[in-house]
Amino acid sequence: MDYVFANELDIQDGLVTGDVKGEIVDGERKAYLLRQLAEQENIELQQVIAVGDGANDLPMLGIAGLGVAFRAKPLVKEAAEQSISTLGLDAILYLLGIADRYQTPA
Repeated sequence: MDYVFANELDIQDGLVTGDVKGEIVDGERKAYLLRQLAEQENIELQQVIAVGDGANDLPMLGIAGLGVAFRAKPLVKEAAEQSISTLGLDAILYLLGIADRYQTPA
């Protein structure tokens, strides 16, 4: 992985306090980060695939060239272009037209 953005929970005396440290990674932040990374990597948003499962992923899914709801809540399934509910993430390859015969064995 080249980039990871996540909420960091505050821990005091070995216990989670329920507070979040730093900037909260909400839906708007996810969309902002997606735009920023696409620009940084010189990739058009039309070329970006975004995958999410919750309502806070909708802004990101909406700006990506391909937004995929993965084992998502009903609201997200309805809003996303594509939805995968029963297969693994490798099913995204099929959406791109890549079949098993093109994959190299692990």
